[in-house]
Amino acid sequence: MRAAEIYVSLEEAAAAVKDGDTLALGGVTLYRRPLSFVKALLRRRKRPRDLTLLSFTGGLESDLLVGAGCVKRVRSAYFGLEAFGLAPMFTQFAQSQRIEVIEETEASIVMGIRARISGVGFLPSRAWLGTDLPRLRPDVKTVADPYSGDELAAFPAIACEVAVIHGLAGDREGNVLINNNLGIDLELVYVAQTVIATVERVVERLERTTDGVIIPYPGCDMVVEAPQGAAPTSCYPMYPLNGGDILRYTEACNGGRFTEYLERLLHS
Repeated sequence: MRAAEIYVSLEEAAAAVKDGDTLALGGVTLYRRPLSFVKALLRRRKRPRDLTLLSFTGGLESDLLVGAGCVKRVRSAYFGLEAFGLAPMFTQFAQSQRIEVIEETEASIVMGIRARISGVGFLPSRAWLGTDLPRLRPDVKTVADPYSGDELAAFPAIACEVAVIHGLAGDREGNVLINNNLGIDLELVYVAQTVIATVERVVERLERTTDGVIIPYPGCDMVVEAPQGAAPTSCYPMYPLNGGDILRYTEACNGGRFTEYLERLLHS
C-alpha cells in the first residue's frame, strides 16, 4: 500500500471495528481523545456490539460508547471526567452490572501490552504483590524468578484488534504527529492489529524538528483528516477543553436524557 492510500474517510475507518473487538482509544483523560471517530462509530447503521474498551484512562469518548450499549467490558486504570466528576454512563452501567470491569492499574495495562508486543504470554513485575488485587484478577498468576527465586506477578498479554489515536497533523507520506503528552499511544501503535489516526490537518511533509513525536509510516494503517476531531476534549496547542460541553453532557446524563443528548450530538 502506498502512503497516500492510507487516507480514508471517517466512515471507512469506523467500518474497521467489528463486533467483539478490543478497541483501544488513545489520549489521556480529557486530552486528545478521538471523539470524531467515536461519533462516526455511533453513526453507523449497525453499531458494533460486545466491545472491550482498552485505554490508559477512559473519558468522555468511552462513556459515549458505554451509554450507547456498544461495550461489554472495560480495561482501564481510570474512568472519569476529571474535575467534572464521575463518568455518568460508566457509573450507571457498572453499578447495574451491565458491563464487566476488568480491574487494571497503570502497571498491569502496560505490562500486558508490552507482553503482547514482545510475543510472550506474560511479563513479570513486582506490582500488585502484597495487595488484594490478585483476588479480583485470578488470571494474574505468580511465578518464581529463575535467578533470585523471588515471587513475581505474571501479567498476561493483552491483545487488541483496533487502536484509534488523535494527532495534530499527518503528511502525504503517511507520517503522523502527536503531542508530547503521549499516554500509551505509542504502545497502542505496536500492539493493535489495525491502527487508525485521526488528525487535525494534513500537510505536505512533517519536519523532524517539529515539537512532538512523529509516528512514521507505516505505523498507522488508516489516517483521517478530522479538524476539531478531539473536541470537546483539548488538543494542545490547537484548542483547549470545552468545559461547557462537558457540563452539558453530565447534566443530560444525570437527568436521564443520554439518548436525547446522543442523537443531538450525532446529528449536529
